[in-house]
Amino acid sequence: MTLETKKSVFVELGKFLSQFSENNTLKNPTVLHNEAFFDAFVDLVQLSQSHNGWYTPENVYFSIHSWAEALTEKNLNQWLSSYTIPIQESKNIALILAGNIPLVGFHDFLSVLITGNNVLVKTSSNDQHLLPFLAKYIIAVQPELATNITFVDGKLENFDAVIATGSNNTARYFEYYFKDKPSIIRKSRNSVAVLTGNETKEQLTALGEDIFRYFGLGCRNVSKLFVPKGYSFVPFFEAIFVYQDVIHYEKYANNYDYNKAVFLMSNFKLLDNGFLTLKEDQSHASPISSVFYEFYNDINELKTKLKLESERIQCVVADRTIDDNVAFGQTQNPQLWNYADNTDTISFLLTI
Repeated sequence: MTLETKKSVFVELGKFLSQFSENNTLKNPTVLHNEAFFDAFVDLVQLSQSHNGWYTPENVYFSIHSWAEALTEKNLNQWLSSYTIPIQESKNIALILAGNIPLVGFHDFLSVLITGNNVLVKTSSNDQHLLPFLAKYIIAVQPELATNITFVDGKLENFDAVIATGSNNTARYFEYYFKDKPSIIRKSRNSVAVLTGNETKEQLTALGEDIFRYFGLGCRNVSKLFVPKGYSFVPFFEAIFVYQDVIHYEKYANNYDYNKAVFLMSNFKLLDNGFLTLKEDQSHASPISSVFYEFYNDINELKTKLKLESERIQCVVADRTIDDNVAFGQTQNPQLWNYADNTDTISFLLTI
């Protein structure tokens, strides 16, 4: 199968996904195989929260929309233009996927197939339905792909390389278990925002999207704020008030109540607006419903600190004060060429 054929398959998937949104799902009669997949996908999205309480329809549709926008001919061509992808014997690539946010492993799945390899997928127990459904759709578009895609329930066997994502603890297990195989092992990371006090209300409101999307469960969610000494959090709290409905989701509310109680019993000083707590802390990984903050005195010293801690950071949200920053509100909208942990998956797959 040529690269152009494989790209066309994922363009068709993008067209299929573009039909679905939280408030305006509309069937396009020109989309391939809608008769078999459209209604079933609507039903699957509605059932997703019963499979995983964090997978609300709003968040699943957000993920679907993000992939619909990414999977265009223009984006695929731009992404792959930097590589020479030869037609060669396919390798078997094992994927061990996380399940913290909907379709979190899709980029790895796409990368393996687009480079002409076979994918052996071990899904997370938290996300066992969305990716297999999309796999069935692309197989309907291009039946040859059926031989390239395998979902594995038990032990992974007969693979040439592995891409595994997990916590820092599971990463140590992965590194030992797969020490004899080429691998990408992803550990826990968090994202941070650097504020100067000069942000507009619109920027701070957009920062709320970086904090609350997927309830803060993703590595691209902002869990830590760096603020200048003497910073007033009043404008921040006012700007993010539009996200107050997050407290009406039971799982989030339970985490808010529990984590706030733990902090208060430990006599930690908190800032609280009724649905988010702010705690001064040097760690990057804050619990759900909480964001840590840390004061800085000099922006250049902070830049040095962020470089030293880069292996723990996925994204840095800032307003042009920091190199390689992500704009406010954009952490959950990565391009195809924005690789997790800055590890080029395509280059890895081409060197196996």
